[in-house]
Amino acid sequence: MLIDTHCHLASHHYAQTSMQELAERSRELGVTHCISLGTHRPDWETQLELAAAMPDYVSACLAIHPTEAHLATPEDMELLQALGGKHALAAIGEAGLDYFHPAPEGCDEAGYHALQRDLLERHFAIAETLGLNISIHTRDRKGSASFDDAVAIARNFPRVKPVFHCFIGDRAQAETIFSGLDGMISVTGIVTFKNGRQVQDVAAWCPLDRLMVETDAPYLSPEPYRGSQNEPGRVRYVADKIAALRGLPVPEIEAATTANARRFFRLPDHV
Repeated sequence: MLIDTHCHLASHHYAQTSMQELAERSRELGVTHCISLGTHRPDWETQLELAAAMPDYVSACLAIHPTEAHLATPEDMELLQALGGKHALAAIGEAGLDYFHPAPEGCDEAGYHALQRDLLERHFAIAETLGLNISIHTRDRKGSASFDDAVAIARNFPRVKPVFHCFIGDRAQAETIFSGLDGMISVTGIVTFKNGRQVQDVAAWCPLDRLMVETDAPYLSPEPYRGSQNEPGRVRYVADKIAALRGLPVPEIEAATTANARRFFRLPDHV
């Protein structure tokens, strides 16, 4: 049994996809549940509808992605808090800091990054109010400024545990998350790539009680499907690769990452 802890089922890439068939393909690979994350207000309703229609397969998280920080309004954040109070969200997310993409027209880079930091703080505050954890995105063109800034913000909210999704950092960064924030990391299909050696090193070393697995579907399809549209069932290949790297039986990775996902996202035992 596996849980895909980060995917985007409301993505337009799935517009022609039967969710029932997608779920069946997942279950054939032993993937019984997924966490589908919202990235902007227009997809929140779809995320909630999916979770309501398929509660045994989908749990929803809502947030505004950092690349849309310049579009976020106070009303959006009020709605997010209201929806979190009304619906059983698994966490707040996907929030974070993205210093990789250029600033949109009308914004300078420093101002754009400041907007993102302010938005991330507001996401943390909402998560704290709702008693939820948070899924964090960080990305840099070079260096680790977005990671460092996200860690600094997270330290101000010790009651909110973060998972740094699609983790591609090194052991030192992972240890900062574990010991400094009591947080988690989540590994994608990058761990199966030939050029994913740093992720492989961390996945082989990471304490099992700090590790989760994800697809980031529809993106980052693992080998042998790299370059094609991803889907939650393919988290199977992520787990299998981690088991091989650690020299452990696959069921041990399944059990550990599933237990971690249930605990972090407060999922019921039957999921």
